[in-house]
Amino acid sequence: MKKAKVCISLKAGLLDAQGKTIKSALESLGFKGVREVRVGKYLEIDLDQSFAKPSLRREVERMCHKLLANPVIERYHITLDDNGR
Repeated sequence: MKKAKVCISLKAGLLDAQGKTIKSALESLGFKGVREVRVGKYLEIDLDQSFAKPSLRREVERMCHKLLANPVIERYHITLDDNGR
């Protein structure tokens, strides 16, 4: 089995309303010194052996572009496990 790990976050400069809400909540709970909170998504995708090693990253990138991330406002980073490199 192969595994892809995908971290998705808003592009820099875009307002992160969830992050601002969490920052405010942390401050109200007494956590001082929190400068910024950015919220994102983390996905682990288990793939079977039908994904050929050379095209694995390309296929996961296609998944990100078509469904997992909005490339207009989000960026993503893909990490493949040892079996998928």
